[in-house]
Amino acid sequence: MIMILVKITSYAFVSSDNLQKPWKELKLSKWRTKFPIGIGTGLLAAILFGLSTPLAKLLVADIQPVLLAGLLYAGSGIGLSLWLIVRRLFRQSVKNNNEASLRRSDIPWLSAAVFFGGVLGPVLLMIGLVSTPASTASLMLNLEGVLTAVLAWVAFKENVDRRVFLGMVAIVAGGVLLSWSRDAQIGIPWGALAIAGACACWAIDNNFTRVVSGGDPVQIAAIKGGVAGIINIGIALVLGNRLPDISHIAAAGIIGLCGYGISLVMFVLALRHLGTARTGAYFSTAPFVGAALSLLLFNETPESGFWIAGGLMALGVWLHVSENHEHEHQHEALAHEHRHVHDEHHQHVHDFDWDGVEPHSHSHEHEPLLHSHAHFPDMHHRHGH
Repeated sequence: MIMILVKITSYAFVSSDNLQKPWKELKLSKWRTKFPIGIGTGLLAAILFGLSTPLAKLLVADIQPVLLAGLLYAGSGIGLSLWLIVRRLFRQSVKNNNEASLRRSDIPWLSAAVFFGGVLGPVLLMIGLVSTPASTASLMLNLEGVLTAVLAWVAFKENVDRRVFLGMVAIVAGGVLLSWSRDAQIGIPWGALAIAGACACWAIDNNFTRVVSGGDPVQIAAIKGGVAGIINIGIALVLGNRLPDISHIAAAGIIGLCGYGISLVMFVLALRHLGTARTGAYFSTAPFVGAALSLLLFNETPESGFWIAGGLMALGVWLHVSENHEHEHQHEALAHEHRHVHDEHHQHVHDFDWDGVEPHSHSHEHEPLLHSHAHFPDMHHRHGH
């Protein structure tokens, strides 16, 4: 399983720099239909983010919450910006850049996503971590997947069937069981409420980010990290927080790059291929990863409920992975830009000299199309049922 994730991630992340290999040489079309790239990137996003929560808990004692949130996102923004610079230097073909740049129409959506997911969300999480055990905090992050799915289904009218719903229920049930297996605390759980607020902010962020998921995921994550980092660090300094020593800054930066930056790149790729609700479901496995690491870092002893919960989450992921949603559907005429290959949904001519390299990105039009095949609610299948 780990090797599959590594291969999927290597292709999804590195190929955005233009590997200059025709898509046909990869011979992955059937495999992609059965196991889309979005599943691997969604799970990897969950793993990276899940690991970041208990690691950030180690820094809360030495760094104020708002400042820590800023350093985490700054590490993400700086690291991914450097990657963008390196990629630009080594890119061989500007015309065949295989990721679409963000457009002016994307700014409102991305700005709202940055505000909720990059400013309010991490600040509330860091505040919650001050008074909440790391393992409990990790488990509470299950709420993000639930709220993400509810918003996707209700506000954005994304398709949901019984299998997907049951998979989400199994994953959430695992998180609830884990939470109940720990000693309850007396009094108003202000830390838990803050973490719940962070989950609500990230649910809004996830649905807004889906709108711009056709753009370059590294660019999206770099902008979110850079802007959120500057704002949060600025707020912290105004509040009188002092910057920690360089070792703590470096540690926060590395955690932020992996847990917030690369994780977000993988998450955006999953949004593009799976839609918001299903991506949120896979991402809901992050708390189990975080809880497992917390048990090791803080010398906690796992209870039987921990392993039962892990089984429930595995069942939920299996229900999603084994989904087969197929029916006749109508594609309306559509014009947009995103990274693509010339599959059955992309039969178009080019208004520039194309060297045959796939995948690539450019503005293109979709003609109306009626057909039937297995599909997810990706950027080409957001139709009604």
